[in-house]
Amino acid sequence: MAQVYFFTGFPGFIANQLIRGILTKYDNVEKIYVLILPTMKHQAIIRINQFNEQYSLPDGKISIIEGDITKVHLGIDEKIQRELETSITHVFHLAAIYDLAVPKDIAYRVNVDGTRNVNEWVQKLQKLQRYTYFSTAYIAGTRTGILKEDELIKPPSFKNYYEETKYEAELLVESLKKQVPVTIIRPGIVKGHSKTGETVKFDGPYLFLNMMDRLRNAPFFPKMGNPEAEINLVPVDFIVEAVLYLSHADVGEGKTYHLTDPKPYKVLALYEMMLNELLGKRPKGKMPIFIPRFLLSFSSIRKALRIEKETLDYLTWMGKFDCTNAQRDLQEASISCPDLKDQIPSMIRFYLENKDNDQYHIAIR
Repeated sequence: MAQVYFFTGFPGFIANQLIRGILTKYDNVEKIYVLILPTMKHQAIIRINQFNEQYSLPDGKISIIEGDITKVHLGIDEKIQRELETSITHVFHLAAIYDLAVPKDIAYRVNVDGTRNVNEWVQKLQKLQRYTYFSTAYIAGTRTGILKEDELIKPPSFKNYYEETKYEAELLVESLKKQVPVTIIRPGIVKGHSKTGETVKFDGPYLFLNMMDRLRNAPFFPKMGNPEAEINLVPVDFIVEAVLYLSHADVGEGKTYHLTDPKPYKVLALYEMMLNELLGKRPKGKMPIFIPRFLLSFSSIRKALRIEKETLDYLTWMGKFDCTNAQRDLQEASISCPDLKDQIPSMIRFYLENKDNDQYHIAIR
């Protein structure tokens, strides 16, 4: 049966990589629709032209639809909507605000209201085989200890509005599982490709590389954070392989997966690996976390170091993601998360090659 795909969140990095994976792996792709904001049309056209050239695609194989998930019916033209309702087989909902420092109102409008609109929209699709929603493992907020895939427990609090709104959005998608064939994906912190290091923006762990690079002439780099805290980074190629398999295989229907590293490194071990690979230095001494928290409360310092204050919360958090279900189901396809230690050289190399290119850096408030 021919497959017809629909993406939100294009031309974002993960959506882009998923489409590459679909074009590479599957022969029965009839069409791919990408929903974009009008302001992203130029970028989307460039990316689609790259796909057309690389995969020798006919014009229209990947089709742009202008719309907005924050609007009813996703702001899609009524005539186009009728066409989609009778053809779409797979929906991938990735559009969201991922910024840890996002204001509450914007986060709720996009992440929660937007997902509510997508949920209502997918229920009209007559040939839908799978609705894949991208959540995050960090909906756990400030909960600690072992965090399981089949749990959706409201934490005592959240570290930021990104976490809070992704939790609220996942609640909405979870409620659809009896009506719609749903797969919920909870990635860890997604980094660049495990082998090439390629990414499209320096956020998450790359913000610490920014800080290290800006302070490269400092006399020493102290350790920061809880020595027992773990950081869960996963490469985008693992996410793509896993998501494409779980979104097409029967085993993935109705399930929620932690796509996380089953053997994550401690925060301090990652800090040391990054510092050594970037600057050839090792951390000395220890700095209480309240000192960098205070310093990064000043916008001028955050901007100078190109790091968000909110990233510090993950240096002391004591949650551990159980990914037993994902490991079991992915084993059938021989898909596993590669060792982070082996990825550090390519990650740092790509960062050094592109650190002076502003298009990779996120805006720091």
